[in-house]
Amino acid sequence: MTAKSAAAAARATVYGYPRQGPDRELKKAIEGYWKGRITADVLRQTAADLRRHNWRQLVETGVDEVPTGDFSYYDHVLDTSVMVGAVPARHRAAVEADALDGYFAMARGTQQVAPLEMTKWFDTNYHYLVPELGPDTVFAADSTKQVAELREALSLGVAARPVLVGPVTYLLLAKPAPGVDPAFQPLSLLQRLLPVYAEILGDLRAAGAEWVQLDEPALVQDRAPEELDAVAGAYRALGDLDDRPKLLVASYFDRLGDALPVLAKSPVDGLAMDFTESAAANLDALASVGGLPGKRLVAGVVNGRNVWINDLERSLSTLGTLLALADRVDVAASSSLLHVPLDVRAERHIDAEVLRWLAFARQKSAEIVTLARGLSRGTDAIASELVANRAALASRAASSLTHVPQVRSRAAAVTDSDTHRAETYAERTEAQRKHLGLPLLPTTTIGSFPQTAKLRTARADLRKKRIDEATYEETIQAEIRDVLAFQEEAGIDVLVHGEPERNDMVQYFAEQLAGYLATQHGWVQSYGTRYVRPPILAGDLARPEPMTVRWTRYAQSLTERPVKGMLTGPVTMLAWSFVRDDQPLADTARQVALALRDEVNDLEAAGTSVIQVDEPALRETLPLRADDRDAYLAWATEAFRLSTGGVGAATQIHTHMCYAEFGDIVQAIDDIDADVISLEAARSHMQVAHELAGHGYPREAGPGVYDIHSPRVPSAEEATALLRKGLEAIPAERLWVNPDCGLKTRGWPETRASLENLVTAARTVRKELPDRTV
Repeated sequence: MTAKSAAAAARATVYGYPRQGPDRELKKAIEGYWKGRITADVLRQTAADLRRHNWRQLVETGVDEVPTGDFSYYDHVLDTSVMVGAVPARHRAAVEADALDGYFAMARGTQQVAPLEMTKWFDTNYHYLVPELGPDTVFAADSTKQVAELREALSLGVAARPVLVGPVTYLLLAKPAPGVDPAFQPLSLLQRLLPVYAEILGDLRAAGAEWVQLDEPALVQDRAPEELDAVAGAYRALGDLDDRPKLLVASYFDRLGDALPVLAKSPVDGLAMDFTESAAANLDALASVGGLPGKRLVAGVVNGRNVWINDLERSLSTLGTLLALADRVDVAASSSLLHVPLDVRAERHIDAEVLRWLAFARQKSAEIVTLARGLSRGTDAIASELVANRAALASRAASSLTHVPQVRSRAAAVTDSDTHRAETYAERTEAQRKHLGLPLLPTTTIGSFPQTAKLRTARADLRKKRIDEATYEETIQAEIRDVLAFQEEAGIDVLVHGEPERNDMVQYFAEQLAGYLATQHGWVQSYGTRYVRPPILAGDLARPEPMTVRWTRYAQSLTERPVKGMLTGPVTMLAWSFVRDDQPLADTARQVALALRDEVNDLEAAGTSVIQVDEPALRETLPLRADDRDAYLAWATEAFRLSTGGVGAATQIHTHMCYAEFGDIVQAIDDIDADVISLEAARSHMQVAHELAGHGYPREAGPGVYDIHSPRVPSAEEATALLRKGLEAIPAERLWVNPDCGLKTRGWPETRASLENLVTAARTVRKELPDRTV
């Protein structure tokens, strides 16, 4: 096929779209169903309406081929487990009794049954439900959801492409089920799983699918030769099926590496690849394997994970190069648009000049359409769009927001001594134990307490000027008094003020830091019905004034027990924001760290003896390729130490991490040099405690004994058993007792009961410790 005819065939498509609706209608419907306010039929109708709205919006924008199957009530990996029949034994009865309630039970658990483990989706802030598999797993095809959603789209007269998690990625994301040998490799089940995929592909073909997309993002990670052999075998088997739809294997988030020649040689009909700056190596790699003759290439040239406008001319240049490497080149975002907000036009409070630098899902869809038109018809067809795009890019580059000399000079002056505390850990821990006087197995929480309806109402009333600042602050003070009184009554040793004044652990700080923009409607799904509004780091960053000192000082004035100061760390501030793409992340991290350093020092000066700097995103931001990791971990750990390196020996620095795989960053956990780290451990049954012990981690740690992402209340006996398991790895002198994560999303009744059980567990185990003074 000639380059000219390939260009003429260019089509616009996306891999996935935000699920929630313009006003988070899906979240509200699901939570309404959980609370019994609406029926299952009403929930299903709401979901169907949202899907149709998305498809119509994409078609009206000019997208030629819409995705189906990307919609989910909770998580697309959980949907895949249902599709292939991989329902854990403990949930089968619930699923058989009611498929929808059983589905939610797998996601959230019940008082009687624990949910599936949850962890990060690659290096994003989206969470997926981890499949549980074992040698006895029996797969069975259930294409009901996928076929129904395809038929919905086709009934509207739109060209639709079902999107499924690919079989190899699905198995690589899975873990051995509880009770299965931890050495079991779920990928060993591939030959058992492939016939199920073959049946589902046949069902989709029969329902009218011309193309089916199989997402294999796990292939952008470093893969062993035997894993690549499995990829070759899987796609040889699926590609050789009779009467199947055309297969598009999609990768995203990074370069394909050694998996590219394997897929290029396979009998699939197309590849979707990331060609944004983070995966620029894909372009050279594709040329080195001779391109994709006879195959379709879907080129992800619009960043699907960040909110900045595309450089249309640069993307057109990339697309032009790709025309010589495939029979057909289509245009897409680099990944699903699930990871960005819906529509920038809703952000009417952002300065118009800055607004033109931004593109959310709807605008990115339009960029994709523009690029496809330019590729097919030439630049004259998009001349006006190119002029506007050049002007917006120039505006951003020249803005005083993006270049603040004082901020840059301070960052440039940082020395190595600024990034290390003056005393060794041994010297610090002696000073801290003398100063704090805590018992063995001290109890604490991670920071936040339930955000009640009263608090949310007060915040909304203040925003809409229905109450004044003084009335709002009275509400906050009352909440802090109640939270502290409960903790003292429950017997918790190190208290928190509960963070009632905070809307979000990143947005709260972003709203007080120069250089950040906060959105009003920029909701992005984190997991299930949990949506966040990541702020936008648009310019050079500084802290104009203290952010947390006032409320922490107030809380400490109410109690003799230590109250933790609570901050969000520099890496998490970046990971849970939309970061600027016009300078290295390490430079931005240093600016954030210096702002936080000022806050840490001010907290200490105000009498705060325990300061927690949360870094739950340290692992999630770890590059997907091993050879990129050392450089990342060097600047990430330096940024943490820079933020905490100015305090004295008696001030105890805590950090917190949750819902990620920690085994491969244990050295980095050591390198950040926090005095105490708390980590998620309840769903993974204290795995991280043993990982820390295996590394020889020398400091104090609190592996969680209470899974806060489930509404169930763990019994005192359950928490006690987990604590004893923690003691197998970490000695009592260095073991803390705490929940997995903050309690913001939980209700008060379950929080009270769970924390009381946690304290009971700590007291029970303290009494079991031999020859100790407790």
